[in-house]
Amino acid sequence: MKLAEALQERADTNQKIAQIRSRLQNNALVQEGEQPAESPADLFAELDSSVSRLEHLIARINLTNCRTVINGASITELIAKKDVLRLQIEAYRDVVAVASRTAQRASKTEIKILSAVDVKALQSKTDALSKELRVTDNLIQELNWKTELL
Repeated sequence: MKLAEALQERADTNQKIAQIRSRLQNNALVQEGEQPAESPADLFAELDSSVSRLEHLIARINLTNCRTVINGASITELIAKKDVLRLQIEAYRDVVAVASRTAQRASKTEIKILSAVDVKALQSKTDALSKELRVTDNLIQELNWKTELL
């Protein structure tokens, strides 16, 4: 199984667990003399089985991510880099958005508001970080489809 397939199965299993939880809640109470639409015991068995599968997948995915190295970096390190780049890009974009606003003045006697940062330079930096994020994400995706799950 490829790493990407395991990641898809992990997402599907998480969704299945959420659905089972909802079904359990819907069948936890019944009117006296009535039966639940689904057996809570069967649902708990399905939940336990799904949680066990999820634990197995997460362990194997994490192990594979740690042991798969390209250009001196593991997939885990690339994922960390991607997460930090997203955070950094978001911060830069927020500053660019605020610094790009200009205050409208009705007269020359009103206080003039100026940008305290070089918006053009910040936008260029944001664009460079965005490109680095795309390249990193593409590399991770490529590795996910080429790497066998350990």
